[in-house]
Amino acid sequence: MPAKLFFGTAGTPKSSKKRNSIAGIERVRELGLGCMELEFVRGVRMGEVTAGQVSEKAEKEEILLSVHAPYYINLNSAESVKVDASVERIYMSAKVGSICGARNIVFHPAYYHKDSPEKVYKRVFTILEQLTGRLADERIEVVLRPETTGKASQFGSLRENVKLGSDIDNVLPCIDFAHLHARGGEVNTYEEFAFALEMVESELGREGLDDMHMHVSGIEYGEKGERNHLNLEDSDLEYSELMKALKDFKVKGLLICESPDNENDALLMQKTYEDI
Repeated sequence: MPAKLFFGTAGTPKSSKKRNSIAGIERVRELGLGCMELEFVRGVRMGEVTAGQVSEKAEKEEILLSVHAPYYINLNSAESVKVDASVERIYMSAKVGSICGARNIVFHPAYYHKDSPEKVYKRVFTILEQLTGRLADERIEVVLRPETTGKASQFGSLRENVKLGSDIDNVLPCIDFAHLHARGGEVNTYEEFAFALEMVESELGREGLDDMHMHVSGIEYGEKGERNHLNLEDSDLEYSELMKALKDFKVKGLLICESPDNENDALLMQKTYEDI
């Protein structure tokens, strides 16, 4: 598990001279950040040879890696072919990600459609339980991280994802604080951030806070939730209050910045955290 709280970028930093993962790792280290999320969001297109090179570079530069699986995942689709394809995308993200040395595999789990939250939870639970068993059988040592989602139409509330982490081995939540804020315009004060962290500790124990994976950015939202990501200073997200809560709760893990200016906002949060 991580020794402390590390800050990093979603994908290659903007100022990287090249747009590949190896150059991104080098630039993350130059910036003084500690982690980077590999963005497989348009598909898992990295081969195993390249993945091995990424692992070597990350180990050399002492940068922790995670993976964001493709966006096209819906474990509650009415079409079985789409569910099967979704499972395969998570599996391939885990397989290639593990070769890269990434431990956390992030994905957006499902949509409710016309089903009840309880029905969707049971379906997602069953699929993830089977998938984690398959990964364990193949000795692919990763943690699947269903992400808190930014719209009420999407499965992935904080409570749902924490419960998945409690109910299934090798599953833990990815808490996207911008998405939590966008879901209802709340979760934006120290007390609300602290309540979220208390829920994690209550359901997952101290280990839940010692092994967190988080996304943070500015966000634009409306009545239906998330619209698009913004830079922190262009949004109403009270990131300094979040940093204080993370420090007070002695949270460890990876904090990935998904702002358009991913590197400067990551550095801003890191400095804010260190200055508290």
